[in-house]
Amino acid sequence: MTEELTFEDLDLSPEVLDSLKKMGVKRPTTVQQKAIPLMMDNMSVIAKAPTGTGKTFAFGIPILEYLNLDAKFVQALILCPTRELALQITTELKSLGKYIQGFRIASLIGGQSMNVQKEKLAKKPQVIVATPGRLLDMVTRKMVDISQIYTLVLDEADEMLKMGFINDIRRVMALTPKDKQIALFSATMPREIQDITWQFMGDAAEIDVMPKAQDHPDIDQYIVSCPEKDKLESIMKILSKEELRKVIVFCNTKMEASKVCAKLASKGLKAEVLHGDIGQGTRNRTMDAYRKDKFDILVATDVVARGIDVDDIEAVFNYDIPKENELYLHRIGRTARAGRSGRAFSLVAYLDKPRMEEIMRYTKVDPKPYEL
Repeated sequence: MTEELTFEDLDLSPEVLDSLKKMGVKRPTTVQQKAIPLMMDNMSVIAKAPTGTGKTFAFGIPILEYLNLDAKFVQALILCPTRELALQITTELKSLGKYIQGFRIASLIGGQSMNVQKEKLAKKPQVIVATPGRLLDMVTRKMVDISQIYTLVLDEADEMLKMGFINDIRRVMALTPKDKQIALFSATMPREIQDITWQFMGDAAEIDVMPKAQDHPDIDQYIVSCPEKDKLESIMKILSKEELRKVIVFCNTKMEASKVCAKLASKGLKAEVLHGDIGQGTRNRTMDAYRKDKFDILVATDVVARGIDVDDIEAVFNYDIPKENELYLHRIGRTARAGRSGRAFSLVAYLDKPRMEEIMRYTKVDPKPYEL
């Protein structure tokens, strides 16, 4: 399959093509080019693909193309590990299905009141995005029926495994039709995930997508060489020089993130921090304030990065170079969303150089040096 494949080549409906155009999504990413034709052909798919490569549209487009809009039952179920990701997928698919008359989607997640979710289900959604625990709870209470679905998507299967959802996934498999289409997306393929694919997905097509720089076409990437002790000052210089306002600064640890946020705030900048120790309610309020431009700089760890889906982020800073290669693409993919362009600055101290070089080899990116 050539890299030049367009969405028009994929034989999509005018409604979906219009949505993609409106969102400024011009070219299918590698995983979309590979997965969409197979799923449109009703095949099950096992895709090894890192986050930030366009997976949501890879499974979302085929689901939307085959919806029976007159039917009153749930036709597609998308399972994912976290509430943030569930809400992000729901938002993206709502945008994608904007011009499809009668399309309804609901998210079922922990931490949201049962009554709110009851109201959502009363509208008879054709697509449900859920975390495994809450979904099974609602199935047990007979509030939702998943016995007639056509498609089951397991997104970030390895994360669901890490969070102890493997038995829940097996229960969902048992509660859904035997002949359903399954699409499993996972950045890694540990043994337990392979067991599921052998048991339930014997005839599935396999896709292995290496992240590619061209899957993030509108991001200018830079390396800022500076000593560790000057990283904060370098960020401040770049913010001023490039007149950047809305940015994310990524750190590898909770402690570092809190420290960097406090230092930025002490310099008079509006900054807030997000990491795994911060409660869900506070996280939601912080993200809401960020979307509404109440502050300019979000300092975050990778744990919460999956929930950061904001359209107008101008730049991303890697204060710490990520410990995993895929995380680099995931981080920089937080900018240049919804058809906009973006910038990514990696602050590389002497000891960071080998790590950065490995990321460059793996992702085939070649960031330009940035002169302060």
